[in-house]
Amino acid sequence: MIYIQIVIDKGNRIPLYLQVKKQIMDLIKDGSLKVGFKMPTERELSQKLQVSRNTVSMAYQELEKDGVLKSYQGRGTFVAEEVKLWEDEDIRDKLKKFVDLAFEEAIETGIDADEFMEIVTERIEEKRRLINEISGIYVECNIEQSRIFAAQLKERTNIDFKPVTVNDLRIMDKDTEELLQKSQIIITTFNHVNEVRRLTRNFNKNVLGVAITPDLETIVKIARFPIGTKFYFVCISEEFKFKVRDALESAGLGNINIEYTNSSYKEELIEIIERSDVIIASPGRYKEINELNGGRKQIINFLYSLDDGSVKALKSKLLEIKYSK
Repeated sequence: MIYIQIVIDKGNRIPLYLQVKKQIMDLIKDGSLKVGFKMPTERELSQKLQVSRNTVSMAYQELEKDGVLKSYQGRGTFVAEEVKLWEDEDIRDKLKKFVDLAFEEAIETGIDADEFMEIVTERIEEKRRLINEISGIYVECNIEQSRIFAAQLKERTNIDFKPVTVNDLRIMDKDTEELLQKSQIIITTFNHVNEVRRLTRNFNKNVLGVAITPDLETIVKIARFPIGTKFYFVCISEEFKFKVRDALESAGLGNINIEYTNSSYKEELIEIIERSDVIIASPGRYKEINELNGGRKQIINFLYSLDDGSVKALKSKLLEIKYSK
């Protein structure tokens, strides 16, 4: 069982179940709880926190409604996905309210509409310049995925992130060390946050997590195969395996005939290829599996993209860091 650091304040007016919910969300945001991690049972957590089981049950139910946790009959409750830091549904309405408040404040102090627009435009340009001055690295478990996500960040933020792998940080050669020293920020997917922070702690850099979502075209490719097709999914980590399984279930493909493995044994992988109709590979295993396959079976590269909402939140956080320096 994962040790979960939650502190309950029974003297606080905030309902206990909301305190539990918020702190679990915070632990997922900062990478302490990764996708695929099994949560304590309601009884275990209620005993640890010395609250009623109903309190934990309500927190878990809320998190399941939000899609953050997922329960499986007879197996337990798991972290299903990263917490989205930016909700898109009503963001335009929220922003309009902020603008209204600022404009009303301006009018009350004698600033007319043209001067207000000039202040807003000047402020926006200043923030754009600050973002363009940021340099950083993007860390993933394989260089192909790191390059893809770094390019996506460049396209959406206009910031040039250098692609780096987790293994580069473990080896820490001279080139990687120099790159870290020059960088102001390190970005990685949420499930790597803790490890990246540990590997780069001597450089005193901000490490921020970003959410990823499955590529729709990949899901559609899998859905087009006839019922009974034998799939085998090959990946590196347990976290990625859980993430893909959940993505397929969310897309209505939970009943397809699929087995999962993160085996690295060549003989076992060749046997898996022989038993499969179609192989699905994570980006970090695609090249290896493609070489072993030799064109015999169809291979689908299970791609992910950076989550739009998470990137928006990331841009806001980058500005905070830039201003604090």
